[in-house]
Amino acid sequence: MGPGWRVPSAALVGGSVALFGVLRRAALALPRPAAVRSRPGRVWRWRNLLVSFAHSVLAGLWALFSLWHSPELLSDIQDGYSVSGHLLVCFSSGYFIHDSLDIIFNHQSRSSWEYLVHHAMAISAFVSLIITGRFLVAAMLLLLVEVSNIFLTVRMLLKMSNVPSPALYEANKYINLVMYFAFRLAPQAYLTWYFLRYVEVQGQGAFLTANLLLLDAMILMYFSRLLRSDFFPSLHKGSARRDVDGEKFLID
Repeated sequence: MGPGWRVPSAALVGGSVALFGVLRRAALALPRPAAVRSRPGRVWRWRNLLVSFAHSVLAGLWALFSLWHSPELLSDIQDGYSVSGHLLVCFSSGYFIHDSLDIIFNHQSRSSWEYLVHHAMAISAFVSLIITGRFLVAAMLLLLVEVSNIFLTVRMLLKMSNVPSPALYEANKYINLVMYFAFRLAPQAYLTWYFLRYVEVQGQGAFLTANLLLLDAMILMYFSRLLRSDFFPSLHKGSARRDVDGEKFLID
């Protein structure tokens, strides 16, 4: 992909940032559960999670459809290219930039630092992919995680809204676990194996491998939190006392 793509790619990323800004404003107009309205600290987080949910639905299904429609891309993770994958990476880059700005400008950096670290990693990696046109297929595989995030975000929204239906939370809890394995742990494990075995540890390859290994550590930490919170609550010490208003942890 030549330099001619860089300017339109930057415009696409900027357009995505603006789109999520519009969605954020739209989320303000949506009705909120009483449990959210009665706790001012939860209002920002509720709105932020709704925008995150929109991105997860769009990006997750986009990545899934793109790989299903062009399975031959999986045979060339380093140099495979598709217009759909390129647009997807620009779209998600815009979301990560928007979400980072939303956290910072709403003074949530301290309580949401994990997201800022994650987003900085994603943005830097995606920008390198957009510039070079390489490893776009790897990004598409990584964005399958957004399918898992659909159910993870639903889980957090249910907890915040105090929905009086334990059956709904229980059903989502098990679906979330299956999706976590299928669309988060499995693609991440495969890409880690692929990078360590086939990608040269220099230049962009070294940078992306380091990013991937750090993401591995984060994902395993979040998985541990998820298991403790939903399946082994007796090990989730202090959760009942912690006020999560305004906090935006990847796993609560």
